Amino acid sequence: MIRQIAGTLALIAAIFTVGAVLWLDRWIDETEIPPLVLETGVEVLDRNGDLLRAYTVEDGRWRLAVSLDGVDPGFIEMLVAYEDRRFWSHNGIDPRAFVRAAWQAATTGRVVSGGSTLTMQVARLLEASGTGRLDGKIRQIRLALALERRLSKDEILTLYLHLAPYGGNIEGLRAATLTWFGVEPDRLTAAQSALLVALPQAPASRRPDRFPEAARIARDRVLDRAVRFTALTEAEVAWARAAPIPTERQAFPALAAHLADRIRTERPTQGLHRLTLDRDLQARMERLAARAAEGQGARMSAAIMVLDHRSGEILASVGSPDFTDTGREGFVDMTRAVRSPGSALKPLIYGLAFDAGLVHPETRIADRPTSFGGYRPQNFDNAFRGEISVAEALQASLNIPAVALLDALGPAQMLSAMRRAGMEVTLPEGEAGAGLAIALGGIGTRMEDLMGLYAALARGGTAVRLRWHADDPMAEGQRVIGPVAAWYLGDVLGGVPPPATAPRVRLAYKTGTSYGHRDAWAFGYDGRHVVGVWMGRADGAAVPGSFGAEVSAPVLFEAFAQLGVPMTPRPGPPPGALTVGWSALPPPLQRFGATAAETGPEIAFPPDGVVLAYDPGLPVVARVAEGAPPFTWLWNGAPLVTGARDREVMLETPGLGFGELTVIDAEGRAARVGVEIAAP
Repeated sequence: MIRQIAGTLALIAAIFTVGAVLWLDRWIDETEIPPLVLETGVEVLDRNGDLLRAYTVEDGRWRLAVSLDGVDPGFIEMLVAYEDRRFWSHNGIDPRAFVRAAWQAATTGRVVSGGSTLTMQVARLLEASGTGRLDGKIRQIRLALALERRLSKDEILTLYLHLAPYGGNIEGLRAATLTWFGVEPDRLTAAQSALLVALPQAPASRRPDRFPEAARIARDRVLDRAVRFTALTEAEVAWARAAPIPTERQAFPALAAHLADRIRTERPTQGLHRLTLDRDLQARMERLAARAAEGQGARMSAAIMVLDHRSGEILASVGSPDFTDTGREGFVDMTRAVRSPGSALKPLIYGLAFDAGLVHPETRIADRPTSFGGYRPQNFDNAFRGEISVAEALQASLNIPAVALLDALGPAQMLSAMRRAGMEVTLPEGEAGAGLAIALGGIGTRMEDLMGLYAALARGGTAVRLRWHADDPMAEGQRVIGPVAAWYLGDVLGGVPPPATAPRVRLAYKTGTSYGHRDAWAFGYDGRHVVGVWMGRADGAAVPGSFGAEVSAPVLFEAFAQLGVPMTPRPGPPPGALTVGWSALPPPLQRFGATAAETGPEIAFPPDGVVLAYDPGLPVVARVAEGAPPFTWLWNGAPLVTGARDREVMLETPGLGFGELTVIDAEGRAARVGVEIAAP
């Protein structure tokens, strides 16, 4: 009878046990699991995978993506040893840990250690549930058991690495290593790992920037256990104890801030962006831009770009000296602002003229006062050089020869070439088409577009699409000018003397200054790189005394010096290049356009019929256009000046009354104006 009762009880117990197991199994399977795909901040990486800039998640927390294989193994070993030594073997809960925690609490009267496993901590963090209430603890146990069924141990640990709190708005291991140590989590010291293991248990009261002593005590407690349960030696732990506690938060990387914002806006659904930039080079260029603007006034801004013209890859892009400097309007990306290029477009005019067979670098061209349908450009220094070579005219950035060449080519041809180079141009308001003033910068364009133009010149005349996203393939553009014309330009621009303080390297470069000193430009290239520099005010105000040659050119040469690689020589002359002196040029190429042999002199000043105030202490200024020097000046037939090669002379005041001022050129051609000199 007793045996029968015992058997019945055993059967009931078995049925109860099976039922309990089945109920528990179903209870776990029916657990509602919160979303396991976590939002992480957008990251912008350089060409080598190094972090350029990171963004917070929507609620302002720093949480960055991290993989288990991107974490130092020593940290993982220390974390498991301290938090959950049986993590790799239990099913989400650790009964032994619960018993130990309960016994310690009963015998000491306080909580000595917790019974939560890493999986339970992940469950709590996923739901942001507290730890003090029984129903919360039961929910954590249920969710932990369900997670263990759904996920692998590596996946659970990866969730912990994303969710663990590290003080303030810092969440996840990678955000923590960057915040407290300024390093990625793949290489951590024992001292760093121990602090990062200790912080999530009490992130508010152990924040090292606020409570460094509490942080140190907690760190050393982790090190004590690491000696017993990890491979660390006593000597290594002693060294780790001596390491200082970080007392300041490190700033998250914010390099290439303008370009990063741009990429994020253009591709809003993408969480990871790999750019063509080089982080170290970008940092050097940002420091250079800050130094260049320093001391130039509180509103002075600067922009620098570095381009590999062989591939079109942008290696550095600095839109302002300081993205956060509101005084300089640092938030404005000056690499994309529409500005006047000044004389920076002149090489394109000369390149087109070389291509068209109008001139050769040794061709003689006149630099004298000239009227182009009523448009009378002046050189920057208001002086004239007479007849000089085309190479000298470009190197000196003279205005009149450039306008004369554009007049022969036609502005429409220049605009077409700019568009072939990938440039976007903005014509002056109210103008339907471009005039000759575009030769001197009378048009709007962007620094990025000018970089593309100089890339075309540097690579033999063929444009290349600029690219900053590593996913974008290389794409050749259209031919802008021929290879011979491009080589002529490189050879001529390589002969421009460098700034006085710059290294004496043969860098092909061109400067430009826009009207009113609003923009100071410098662009240069070797056989591999194009560098561009802009300086000015973001609001477009004038900067008196700011010239491209004096302000931007020294920065250009310093930027080349900081590229970190030797300068790459430009290629030699291509087939068809005519490398001869002036005397060996074909006669049609020896002189450009209407030369002195064809056009007689014209008195540009004083104008015919003018009345000049008499002042015996001041000479009369006279200026001649066209004609062939030397010149002879006469007043009422009597010589005043003979053999003058300059087109502007100072004449002694001939006295009161009416008279005729005459100029005679070397060919015997004359021009006359009537002038009255009256008492003031």
